[in-house]
Amino acid sequence: MSDSQPQQPSPPPRGGRGDGGGYGPARGGPAGGPGAGGGEVTTLLLTGARLPDGRSVDVRLRGGRVQAVGAVGSLPSPALSRVDLSGYLLLPAPAEPHAHGDTAMTADVDGPVPYTTDEVQRRATESALLQLGHGATAMRSHVRIDDVHGLGPLEAVLQARRSLRGLADLTAVAVPRLLTGVAGADGRAMLRDAVKMGASVIGGCPDLDPDPAGYLHTVLELAGEQGCPVDLHTDGDDPARLTRLAAMARDSRPGVTIGPCGGLSRLPLDVASRAADELAAAGVGVTCLPQGDCAALERRGLRTAPVRLLRSAGVRVAAGSGALRDAGNPVGRGDPLEAAYLLASQGGLRPAEAYEAVSATAREVMGLPEVRVEAGFPAELLAVRGDRIAGVLSLAYSRIVIHRGRVVARTSAVREYCDSAVAVALDLPRQGRTESGP
Repeated sequence: MSDSQPQQPSPPPRGGRGDGGGYGPARGGPAGGPGAGGGEVTTLLLTGARLPDGRSVDVRLRGGRVQAVGAVGSLPSPALSRVDLSGYLLLPAPAEPHAHGDTAMTADVDGPVPYTTDEVQRRATESALLQLGHGATAMRSHVRIDDVHGLGPLEAVLQARRSLRGLADLTAVAVPRLLTGVAGADGRAMLRDAVKMGASVIGGCPDLDPDPAGYLHTVLELAGEQGCPVDLHTDGDDPARLTRLAAMARDSRPGVTIGPCGGLSRLPLDVASRAADELAAAGVGVTCLPQGDCAALERRGLRTAPVRLLRSAGVRVAAGSGALRDAGNPVGRGDPLEAAYLLASQGGLRPAEAYEAVSATAREVMGLPEVRVEAGFPAELLAVRGDRIAGVLSLAYSRIVIHRGRVVARTSAVREYCDSAVAVALDLPRQGRTESGP
C-alpha cells in the first residue's frame, strides 16, 4: 500500500457512553494486543517525526495505540506500512467540542433548509470529513430537536456517526429548545427519547427558555438519571444565572460544559472574575468559539469568551469551531488550527497554550482519554509540516491525520516559485516536488 494514501479503516473497538470511547484506560499494558473490534491488528511506523520539544523520533503504532517512541532508526519493525514524517511536527490530534453538523453547509441554500434524513446525514457526514481533514479525529455535534423536525435530525446524525466509524468518532448532543412549563412537556419527553436513541450528551439553550433556572434543573436532573454529560449553549452575560448554574453543577455527577460565553467579555472585570472563580470551583468547563458565532443562540457578533481570565481562574477552556458555513457563519472553516491561531494572535495565549485548547483540553471536556506521543497512549495524532507549534499555526497547510493508529486523511500542499537565483542563494524554505520537472 502506498504511504501517500490514507489507510482503509477496520472496525473500531467498542466504546461506552461518552465522546468516541473504545480505548479503555488512557494508559496501561502492552499496546500490541488484538483490537477490541476483532479486526486485524495493524502496525504503522512513523519515521523522522519532530516533536514540540525539538527531538526527532520514530514512532511505532500498533492496535490503535502508541507502542514505542525512539530515536530515528532505533525501532526496527515488521510494519508493512511506513510514513516518512521528515519535515513534519507530530502532535496529539485536535478534537472538535462544538460543531453543528445538522445545519452545516447550508449558508448558500435558497429558501428553507431541507431537513430530510438524507440531507441532514449528508451535511453531517460532509462536515465531519472536512473537519477530519483538518485534523480533528473526534467531534461533538450539537443537534436541535424540536416540535418542527422532531428527532429526525438526530437520527440522521446518528446514521452519519455509524458511517464514519473507523474514520472519526462523532458524538451527538441533543439540543431541545423548551423544557419548562406546559410548553416544555414535549421537549422533556423528546429529550428522554433522544438519549434512548443514542445521544450521549444532553445540551440545550437555557437563555432561550422562559425559565432558565428551571431549564438547568431539568437538564441536570435528567443527565444525572442517564449518566450523561451536559453541554449547554449560553452567552454568559448574566452573572446571577452563571452563579446558579455553578451551584447546580457542583452537586451534579456528569461533567458540565458551557459555551460560547462571549457575554462574559462584556461584563465588568470584577464581575467576570467572580463568575470565572465560581465556574472553576464547580468544575464547569467552557468552550469558546474564536472563529465566530454559532446560530444556536440566534444572535450575531458575539465576542470570544475572556480566555485568559477563565484560564487564570482555573477553568478548563476548550476551543471549538461553531458554525461551519451556515447561518451563524457563512464562511466558517471548521479548522481547529485556525481556532488555535486566533487564540494565539488575538486571545493572548502562547502558541502551545492555544493548541492545547483545541487538543488536550478539548478532549478533556469531551471526556476522551488523554493523548501523548508516548507509549501506551491512544494513537490519535496529527502531523503538520513545520518544526514548531507557532509555525504550524501560522502556515498549517500539509497535514497527515492518524485515527486509531491508521492514516485516515492527508492534505498535501505544494508551493512553487518560478526559477529564482535569489531563493537558491538564500536557501529559503520551500515546499515543492523533489523530482525534476519538464
